[in-house]
Amino acid sequence: MFETLYISIGYILIAILSITFLIQLYLYIHPYSSIIRKNKKEKKQNSEEDNVQPSVSIIICAKNESNNLQSFLPLIFEQEYSDYEVIVVNDGSFDDTVNILKDFQSKYNNLYVTNIPEDVNIISRKKLALTVGIKAAKNEILLLTDADCRPSSKHWISKMVSQFKPGTEFVLGIGDYLTEKSFINKLICYDTLTIAMQYIGFAAIGSPYMGVGRNIAYRRETFFNNNGFAGFLQISSGDDDLFVNHHATKHNTQTETSFESITLSIPKHTFKDWFHQKTRHLCSSKLYTTKSKYLVMIEPITKGLFYLSLLLLLIFYYNNYYLTIAGVSMYLIRYFTQLLVYNLTSKIYKRKNLYLSIILFDLLLPLINVYIFTIYNKLHKRVEYSW
Repeated sequence: MFETLYISIGYILIAILSITFLIQLYLYIHPYSSIIRKNKKEKKQNSEEDNVQPSVSIIICAKNESNNLQSFLPLIFEQEYSDYEVIVVNDGSFDDTVNILKDFQSKYNNLYVTNIPEDVNIISRKKLALTVGIKAAKNEILLLTDADCRPSSKHWISKMVSQFKPGTEFVLGIGDYLTEKSFINKLICYDTLTIAMQYIGFAAIGSPYMGVGRNIAYRRETFFNNNGFAGFLQISSGDDDLFVNHHATKHNTQTETSFESITLSIPKHTFKDWFHQKTRHLCSSKLYTTKSKYLVMIEPITKGLFYLSLLLLLIFYYNNYYLTIAGVSMYLIRYFTQLLVYNLTSKIYKRKNLYLSIILFDLLLPLINVYIFTIYNKLHKRVEYSW
């Protein structure tokens, strides 16, 4: 009887391993590789639509970002685009932001500045700042980024705007990070690439569920027709992903994934700072639509079951040649598929190839996410996040 039970459990484990393996393989081959397919397709096309340049309003919110504004704001004005304005919302800064912006206004006649007093008491100052900036915008197409971001090229605006077709209300771009020689930077860049492959991938197959405020465009009319951020003012984050999550659809959303269209941000330099940032970003996912929650959970759940069933198989059935070979084969196929997709995507953004680091980060990041969603959030039920 024990032997029969032992064999039955072995078959159950190999069944779970096989199902999760196929789901994981589908995710990497189909949605997660959409960035690769899109870039190959666009390289073959010489679209005349790139020459169409509608008026654009760029919205940048800044709080104590004097150094970043001084370094990155001039790059916005070097864009090769005919008609755009830049609106910087100074959100109660107490550094040298005001003086720096005044100096820039004397140089650039398409720069407009609006200020929010420091003593304004509201849960999400970022949402208030964006709303103020959007209200001040005179153009229909809005392109949003952050003060600590710089465009990767002089064609950032034109590339993002080129995706606006009749009926398009959202264009989801990619916000990457500057590279540094440190373990935490490698972790951040891997995490950022993974998230981009996921939200761009699902948007490409008709299920957009988030965007990043470092690089996103949408119509001014769309913002006001949906009452802006009114549905999620109760949390400090969510100005980017929740607005997309609740209002972007298969029919009104496009993606832009070329290297020339991305923005690059200054990364966190310590694990503590990055963890705090990631916690703030993840806390908004509890307000996602039910469909989006399922989409977000498919990958980590199937990945967790894949590794767990593989581990149990190798520990308790190592003497079963066929089960061991089957388990190891599925792991290797998944690993090399993952390696190919990650490295081809990394190549687009001029990143170094990933090899053994994929094995480490593929295990580490889900554990961090699970910790944030379970233990950390329970221990910190009331957390006030800075802007």
